[in-house]
Amino acid sequence: MGKTGKVDGSMSWKRPLRMIALAAVAVLGIAADTPWHATVAVSERAHTIGNPAAEVTLTEFVSYSCPHCATFAMQGDPALQIAYIGTGKVKVEVRPVIRNSIDTVATLLAQCGDSDRFIRNHAMFMRTQRGWLPVAQRATQARVARWTAADKPAARRAIANDLGFYALMESRGYSRVDIDQCLADDAKADRLEANSEADFEQFGVTSTPSFAIDGKLLDHVHEWKSLETKLNERF
Repeated sequence: MGKTGKVDGSMSWKRPLRMIALAAVAVLGIAADTPWHATVAVSERAHTIGNPAAEVTLTEFVSYSCPHCATFAMQGDPALQIAYIGTGKVKVEVRPVIRNSIDTVATLLAQCGDSDRFIRNHAMFMRTQRGWLPVAQRATQARVARWTAADKPAARRAIANDLGFYALMESRGYSRVDIDQCLADDAKADRLEANSEADFEQFGVTSTPSFAIDGKLLDHVHEWKSLETKLNERF
């Protein structure tokens, strides 16, 4: 269906970004203590982050196994959180595009547990993609056979084990029982695939990442710089 940075942890960039966010909040008259960047609502098709009454709705169509999506997450998500979501101007719908069984597994785990855990789970899979995606790309025939077994929960557990997803989720405080319960949800896995097909039919999404603003798919916009331009045209 779809085709297709290291995060600096120093304090040097955090203080300027915090000042920018506070200035934007002050200009717009929004309460500085409203945590829109951490406010998550769950619908049948998406996890939505931000002010429910935001003026603009941005929809992201992303695949966890898509390198361009990981690049966008590194470049665009921090700016979106500070200048757009955090100020209450924009709410962001994250809609997963299921291109393969790895996407199914990663999405089930990103959405595992309470909705307030989604943002960091999502960021974790994007941030660590450069570590686990090459393992998937070099998979032997024996591994692929395990990943495509008729027992779907077992196949999903095999993918999670071979790509290091158990360790990632455990670093977020999940137990192995929690992880296995999320991976065993056949009904949800089927819904994720059906939703992905529905988005293809409704929006014509053929590549990832793709974006829509207020329900209209943006042509030839697949990276942060061009998306930022489109967003700024709205304000």
